[in-house]
Amino acid sequence: MVENRPWLTVLQHFVLLCGVALVLFPLWIAFVASTHEGRALVAGVIPLLPGDQMVENYRTILTAGMQGAGGASVGTMLLNSLIMALSIAVGKIAISLLSAFAVVYFRFPFRMLCFWIIFSTLMLPVEVRILPTFEVVANLGMLNSYAGLSIPLIASATATFLFRQFFLTVPDELAEAARMDGAGPFRFFKDILVPLSRTNIAAIFVIMFIYGWNQYLWPLLVTTDESFYTIVMGIQRMVTVADSYPRWHHAMATAVMALLPPTLVVLIMQRLFVKGLVETEK
Repeated sequence: MVENRPWLTVLQHFVLLCGVALVLFPLWIAFVASTHEGRALVAGVIPLLPGDQMVENYRTILTAGMQGAGGASVGTMLLNSLIMALSIAVGKIAISLLSAFAVVYFRFPFRMLCFWIIFSTLMLPVEVRILPTFEVVANLGMLNSYAGLSIPLIASATATFLFRQFFLTVPDELAEAARMDGAGPFRFFKDILVPLSRTNIAAIFVIMFIYGWNQYLWPLLVTTDESFYTIVMGIQRMVTVADSYPRWHHAMATAVMALLPPTLVVLIMQRLFVKGLVETEK
């Protein structure tokens, strides 16, 4: 028999509300700061209620070049980050699907050795291999380009491992049935494996999109042209200025704008994202 304890329900909801408030308070402060004039934020007391400069601040960052961001508008930086994040997410999924398919369904010499070499790269973060990668990109003439921003970050051992583990759970009878029906390897991959992997693809897409969107160090190295600045670089440059106060109202407005695309991606793909993490569809 389950005991009815109203006080426990109230306590649980109170704890949850406190947690939500703790998470949302910094976001609220950023939004409030984006609606005030710059001098209101350097006076020593941070306002807690929205101001009357919201429209003006957001219009300024979306249309005009920003001091400290090299003259690039936030609209341009958002577009650059979007192209980079989408290229990285789609590229990682495509390459990882093919590599996992090859490792699981093809028999070739040193197959498992190749997989474990791929898997071992998880121990090598971007910072460890960033200098040789930069040299290769520079020699290929890909500095200040979308290709230079995206291609070096496309390969993913994590996604390859996750797709391999999923493919191992697919019954062998499916491959045998496809072979008996005359389907070749690519037809089996396209018509059977990819549709079965849609929830995994959605989960990895969300993770990799946010990974690409939040990149800072790599874009900082390969871009010197302001037209290729990303939004994370722009925020950092807005708050790091010499001989003047940072324009915190513009920086906070930019931070709020930078939150929107990843949030939309998570909200739109939330159901598939959760399924891809907790379920295995066959």
